[in-house]
Amino acid sequence: MRRVPVLPTIIVLCAVGVMIRLSLWQVERMHEKDAMMARYTTAQASSAQMPFPSDPAGVEAALYHRTSIDCLSTANPTSRSGRNAKGDAGIAQIVTCKSATGANVEVVLGLAQTPAIVAWSGGTVTGWIAPGPKLVADPPLAGLAANARPDPNDIANNHLAYAVQWIFFALVALVIYAIALRKRWRERK
Repeated sequence: MRRVPVLPTIIVLCAVGVMIRLSLWQVERMHEKDAMMARYTTAQASSAQMPFPSDPAGVEAALYHRTSIDCLSTANPTSRSGRNAKGDAGIAQIVTCKSATGANVEVVLGLAQTPAIVAWSGGTVTGWIAPGPKLVADPPLAGLAANARPDPNDIANNHLAYAVQWIFFALVALVIYAIALRKRWRERK
């Protein structure tokens, strides 16, 4: 009679159960991310302006809305790679603004073709609240070209792939265990 070892079987079945639960969790996360993306798309289509978030708790609700701030002073000018609306590469010019509320706001002024820092001393900035959070100026400032508008579709939603991956791992674990059992039974004949 072929006997199935109890403890190894329990361990494998528990591991498979955990993998299946992780797969279901990824499906839940996929639906949450879909809802979040729908909120962001609606925010971007809205004409309503929102104040730039002053605390981390308000960032989620403000993302992809239009806003404007009064930049009283600038600091930490820097540049990093960026793209325009056509997808062409350039150098995004960025400063940290001290707003009228006293908050420090990272502002992407616009796009240049060289990494040389542009001079800009402040003023009113209108644009889009992007992840970071940062304010992407629209229209661009300091004589720069326009940046690509922040797009919620740039956020990856690969939770379905992760869910399939966990199911695959569970199946592989079951197949490997079945092969190990079969080998054990053959050796005991």
